[in-house]
Amino acid sequence: MAELLDDHPTTTLPTVPAAPEPPPPLDETARARALLAAQPVTEGHTELPGSLDPEDLPPVRSAEAGAQLWSLHTEDDEGVIGTLRRIDSVRALVAACPEDLRLAYTTSELAHARNCGRVAALLGPVSWTALGGSAAILRAYHALGVRAVNLTRFDRFARDAVREMNRIGLAVDLSGADPDTVRRALAVTRAPALLTLAAPETLPDDVLGLLGENGAVLMVTVTEDPAATADVLDRVRAQAGPHCTGVSHTTAPAAGYAPLFAELLRRGWTAQELVGLAHANATRALRETEFLSRTNRIRPAAA
Repeated sequence: MAELLDDHPTTTLPTVPAAPEPPPPLDETARARALLAAQPVTEGHTELPGSLDPEDLPPVRSAEAGAQLWSLHTEDDEGVIGTLRRIDSVRALVAACPEDLRLAYTTSELAHARNCGRVAALLGPVSWTALGGSAAILRAYHALGVRAVNLTRFDRFARDAVREMNRIGLAVDLSGADPDTVRRALAVTRAPALLTLAAPETLPDDVLGLLGENGAVLMVTVTEDPAATADVLDRVRAQAGPHCTGVSHTTAPAAGYAPLFAELLRRGWTAQELVGLAHANATRALRETEFLSRTNRIRPAAA
């Protein structure tokens, strides 16, 4: 009997597997790429290709681009005719690349194009000299789909034109304007300005502060040196605010925007600030311009 009691089997507890090691944290480059995959860039300055040869289309661009403002700048002697030819060329380009590009006239259409896997193409800015000093031509460009005009000097017509641009929904682009012109334009416009090809180094701190109060977006060129571009964006962020940062274009499309965004992550930029830099700030400025236009439609047109 004692032997029976001594021989009872012992209970073996199951072995609990060790908890798996947590995955290593993503480095800044991987985080930047993941962010850009979900939040593609809106570029402020895209040059029209010199050739519309179908073998060269669509034009080379960064893989992270989700929307582009197509520059309609002309030489002073080309005027209205040159601008109309550029508008026609952009339309032909988009028509030749229906699987890649889609014209957008509103921020809703911009978002829809991105959701469909297309790059949204927005018309503008137009050269200031291509207005011919006429508000009627300004309105005609808007009717053709143009959504930005580059103001580079300020006089009586410019003052009236800015008010008319606010009324009909054209963004005021202050790229290339001297500090005094920027100050005077900001004193008139009620909509956020754009600087689609910004050069913040030419603007003093007080002007950057005024741009911040206006809600303007300074779209900075991204060069092959991400640290140098980050220095420029750090100054815009400090003097105007993170809501005023944007991207103009990259001089190295093959490298894309990930090196810059990784550098900014190392400098402490938040994910929300980087989404603003990528596209949300520019979209916000364009949307506010649209909203102001809708509220001002009852105003009479300028002569």
